[in-house]
Amino acid sequence: MDEKVDRILSESIRLFMKNGIRSVSMDDISKELGMSKKTIYQYFANKTELVEKVLGFMLEKDKLQCIGDDKSKMNAIDFLLAVSRNVSVQLKDLNPINAYELQKYYPTIYRDFIIKKRDHVFAQVKQNFAQGIAEGIYRNDLDIDLVARLYIQKLVDVHDPEFLSSVNFGFEKVFQVMFDNHIRGIANAEGLAYYEKQTNSLK
Repeated sequence: MDEKVDRILSESIRLFMKNGIRSVSMDDISKELGMSKKTIYQYFANKTELVEKVLGFMLEKDKLQCIGDDKSKMNAIDFLLAVSRNVSVQLKDLNPINAYELQKYYPTIYRDFIIKKRDHVFAQVKQNFAQGIAEGIYRNDLDIDLVARLYIQKLVDVHDPEFLSSVNFGFEKVFQVMFDNHIRGIANAEGLAYYEKQTNSLK
């Protein structure tokens, strides 16, 4: 990717996360980058295209996200714990208004992003289920396809602005509780004992 494009997308993400998408103008991005708007418009025709490219950029970064450990040395529960910690860090400073604004002002772009994100997560979750069953720490009677789809639907639901506005907890707390319930539903006795040992060591 062109270095300038990478800078523009990275700075746009930072500003959108901090201030919300609607309130950030192309002028704001230009000022923060110390780059003329003319230069930005060489790469992005308008703000709508910029938002679309930002979401695509975020999706690709998500796919390549390093969790700080060697996956080959992890069992299925270790991997999900590492991923959940990483997601919690990413979401700590997330501006909850972004999902609402994307749905309202960029519905087609947002829907496409959610579908691509869902497909990626679905493949990863199915792979994790198969690994956990093979390792003897997940229940061997799991309907992998159905449970993976249910888990993804939970992820979609907890991103819903209406849901978040109806509970007295931040997204990070909601995600942690959802993740804990997920593990407890798919782990067998051996896996559950291992999970509790690991989570207790992190407290």
